Amino acid sequence: QVQLVESGGGLVQPGGSLRLSCAVSGRNSSYYAMGWSRQAPGKQRELVASITSGVITNYVDSVKGRFTISRDSAKNTVYLQMNSLQFEDTAVYYCNRSPAIWPWGQGTQVTVSS
Repeated sequence: QVQLVESGGGLVQPGGSLRLSCAVSGRNSSYYAMGWSRQAPGKQRELVASITSGVITNYVDSVKGRFTISRDSAKNTVYLQMNSLQFEDTAVYYCNRSPAIWPWGQGTQVTVSS
């Protein structure tokens, strides 16, 4: 059974950076496209970044140039480097296959506040 464990969130000031990690167990994630999604209070979950098995990346316009998705196949882990964080980036962040078909993890909270 696949399990996703997200970590690395926290409280950060505007302009700051965080690096999120998603540890995958039960499947070799390197075979699949993976994505990071986020859900802000009162809003639907949205996919913000994805990476193919061939490491082609794609981003939603609001995070282009600020977020970078990457993967370490040896560690079966997917990362999201987030720079120049803005108030609007506040959300719970989740990883999953892209499209998302695995059970969701608990997510990691990112709060951007001064």
